Amino acid sequence: MSEAIKHECGIALIRLRKPLDYYIEKYGSPLYPINKLYVLMEKQSNRGQDGAGVANVKVNVPAGHRYISRYRSVMNRPIVDIFGKINAKYRDVLKNNPDKFKNADWLQENLAFTGEVWLGHLRYGTHGKNEIESCHPMLRQSNWRSRNLVCAGNFNMTNAEELFRKLVKLGQHPKDMGDTVTVMEKIGHFLDEENQRVFERFKGIYDNPALSDIIEDNMDLQRVLHRACRDFDGGYALAGVTGYGSSFVVRDPAGIRPAYYWADDEVVVVTSERPPLKAAFGAKFEDIKEIQPGNAVIIDKYGEFGEYNIVPAVERKACSFERIYFSRGADDEIYQERKMLGKLLVPQVLKEIEHDLENTVFSYIPNSAEASFYGLMEGLDNHLTAWRKEQLLKGDVTEERLDKILNFKPRFEKLVSKDVKLRTFITNDNDRGDMVSQVYEMTQGVVKRSVDTIVVIDDSIVRGTTLEKSILKLLDKLGPKKIVIVSSAPQIRYPDCYGIDMSKVREFVAFRAMLALLKEKGLDYMKEEVLEEAQRSFMNKKGHKQNFVKRLFDTFEYAEVSDKIAEILKPAGLKAELAIVYQTVENLNIACPKNLGDWYFTGNYPTKGGNKVVNKAYINFMEGKEVRAY
Repeated sequence: MSEAIKHECGIALIRLRKPLDYYIEKYGSPLYPINKLYVLMEKQSNRGQDGAGVANVKVNVPAGHRYISRYRSVMNRPIVDIFGKINAKYRDVLKNNPDKFKNADWLQENLAFTGEVWLGHLRYGTHGKNEIESCHPMLRQSNWRSRNLVCAGNFNMTNAEELFRKLVKLGQHPKDMGDTVTVMEKIGHFLDEENQRVFERFKGIYDNPALSDIIEDNMDLQRVLHRACRDFDGGYALAGVTGYGSSFVVRDPAGIRPAYYWADDEVVVVTSERPPLKAAFGAKFEDIKEIQPGNAVIIDKYGEFGEYNIVPAVERKACSFERIYFSRGADDEIYQERKMLGKLLVPQVLKEIEHDLENTVFSYIPNSAEASFYGLMEGLDNHLTAWRKEQLLKGDVTEERLDKILNFKPRFEKLVSKDVKLRTFITNDNDRGDMVSQVYEMTQGVVKRSVDTIVVIDDSIVRGTTLEKSILKLLDKLGPKKIVIVSSAPQIRYPDCYGIDMSKVREFVAFRAMLALLKEKGLDYMKEEVLEEAQRSFMNKKGHKQNFVKRLFDTFEYAEVSDKIAEILKPAGLKAELAIVYQTVENLNIACPKNLGDWYFTGNYPTKGGNKVVNKAYINFMEGKEVRAY
């Protein structure tokens, strides 16, 4: 989208299934897992640029040796920073102990980050400050190896306060009320209970230290995760590693947040997206499996793994924004879906330009909208093929007319380019618009002044600020008769609460348009009615039962809201006529049939916490509170 929003984090887990010396012998270096994890994280850097973290667990090292290592960073290039520090350790070995560089036993006893289990995380901060303590992986420590827990995830819980209260009721004293700490402590609590359960079962039969190994071999992580996750309300892909080397990635029952895995006889790997697995390991897309909603991939301390149900699955509502914008388009399914989003817009676009293809120039912004643009082009080609056939079947076509029919092509141009070398550091609102405009360069000489219509496709329009402050003004300088902005996503009307930083309704241009329509039509009283309904629902502890804000949007036709958005975003002095065309929800679901999580557009939340969040967000707006709704 032309205005970036912060969104879902990324995870990467690698479990070596053979001893370290196997990889040293086969690949000639102990850096095999480090290099693989680096690729996995770099290929998911689109998912988080506020910070990163890496944790490593050694499965079998003698007591008295560190077996959990962790680095986190909030530097400008956090992935490079972390792996630079890890590689520095290995360079030090090469310099001071070169004969030990390929000695697996020596490395594991003397060097950090030489273990069999690796967990990487990329952070986009939707909660908390951008500081090191907010970065995953998080660590819960104990002198009992089986009670240690390293956690990282791509998640947002709508009931973090409720989870916090339950922890306090259990007798804990959490250091933070945020969902990251509460989630880790919730899993940690049941990990402790599982330790105790197994201990009680085998005490008297085995003595320490043998009993510790027996406990590790008999821990039931499926039971731990079931007991911990059954109270979670939100979207999540949670990864964890125990101190004894077992690991897991568990996915929410609606499949809101993505998670994929791939394995061979050397490794088990879990990531948030599929392309990194192909890039790092050469995995074929058809061999990469999706963790099913409500399930977890659990890997034991010996490297054996399986996918197990944790909580009952509900109707699948995988996030459609993954397909529209967030995930890498190198995934073949996502690429085809994005193309289809563009293709399905053709009838609306043709109507808006009155079928005048001869005097229309098509383009796109930003680069991530390119796939949708190709789909729009393909759809227009199909339209022209049908048109040519229709014209020829009419008969009595002159040679001149035949040449025009056969040779006519839509005009596709790169109208807007972004100069990646320019960065806008200015925070003053008065100066930012001018600086942002300098980031974009316009292609001159391809638009016929006062004759052509410009059609520009975007991924989605959230706030519309960049369009209003810079892009529309720049396009207007090209002299078009009309500008049509096309969004491959429907109107974003409702806040997210499952991992994307869209929690305040006033920021959505569609919400602003709805408010303007209420005022224009003398329906302002409905705002207070909805406020009272929402407030009453919380007083009766039923804030999660219904999305009251839907009533306001349902008052108007979809096209009415689109037209009002165009009015709101039209800059003063814009000479060209302006129209905005939005994707329909129906076509979105056709394009992305397996990812029907469309609550941003419909208000139909997949968990009860979603309704609670949207109602709270509306109350905050009406009361003038600049706070998050979760």
